[in-house]
Amino acid sequence: MRGTFQITRTARGVVAAALLMTASAGPAHAQSGMTGEAGFQSYLVTLRQQALAAGVRADTVDSVFPTLTLNTRVIELDRAQPGGGPTGPSTAIANFAPYRAQHVDAARIGRGRTTYQAQRGRLSRIERETGVPESIMVAIWGHETNYGSYTGNFDLLRSLATLAYEGRRRDLFAGEFIAALKIIDRGIPRDQLKGSWAGAMGNPQFLPSIYLRLARDGDGDGRADIWNSPADTLASIANYFVNAGWRAGEPWGLAVSVPTTFDRSSVQNRLVSPRCPRVFARHSGWRTIGEWRALGMMPQGGSWPSDRVMATLLEPDGPQATAYLLTGNYRVILDYNCSNFYALSVGLLADAVQR
Repeated sequence: MRGTFQITRTARGVVAAALLMTASAGPAHAQSGMTGEAGFQSYLVTLRQQALAAGVRADTVDSVFPTLTLNTRVIELDRAQPGGGPTGPSTAIANFAPYRAQHVDAARIGRGRTTYQAQRGRLSRIERETGVPESIMVAIWGHETNYGSYTGNFDLLRSLATLAYEGRRRDLFAGEFIAALKIIDRGIPRDQLKGSWAGAMGNPQFLPSIYLRLARDGDGDGRADIWNSPADTLASIANYFVNAGWRAGEPWGLAVSVPTTFDRSSVQNRLVSPRCPRVFARHSGWRTIGEWRALGMMPQGGSWPSDRVMATLLEPDGPQATAYLLTGNYRVILDYNCSNFYALSVGLLADAVQR
């Protein structure tokens, strides 16, 4: 996640799927009858009670709440997201090629290779322990924050409290706000909690709840510092992937050429995914690599994985363009950020970094 910082690129990883959760009953200010700063301060009374009930230390609550003010810019950014405004989500699907050119460019590949070489000792150890490839860890770091060059500068607690007050996803953001308070309870200073307007933070752009659950200490100093420690950043990314079901030794996928006579109706996926349905609707049904080979697919460089590996077909730029056979590990990348373009770019950047 990632350039100009915006949820459609950087804050999206881990955040995007959460933003698809059902909105709450209505804006807090509409229910209270107050708007603006007055409505926000009124809502904080409720949020404070929730934090204390969730076990946040009273001294943390007392130190944070007096500093909170409404951030109207965060509300503007939230409402500008797909589905956040009056027109609803767009149904148009762009081609992948322009996105790939922007996100798997020479500069990002070059920085990725430099990072890869600089962190080889840590990366190889984490891969041995988790089975998550070194290059995948680096590619996530590169996509999320361009290898730590931009992690966001919004005051996380102010942003999350504002989004909870705004009310479209109050349960989500109130929970993340309370999780951020619990991070302070763990000894992380308040001024370190900066990130995207939507609450993603640190090198891997974790939401606070994800940090509490999956961040790891990779350098043995007793704390998981995903803001400043490359070792902790990489260990945390790998732990996320292990938790999401990464299969050691299996590739994420490979680029293939589809024969001109291929009958796409024969592999159509007739299932509807309950999660990110528009993303998964673009995938074919599952077949083994052996079956795909028998159907005439040809790899564009690289080698075939085992014939027993299961894969789906995705043609992100339509017929006659490069297609991809995608394994279960591709679905793990989608768990980090439910976007085909994002997941493809992570896989392709990982491949380029390790060459």
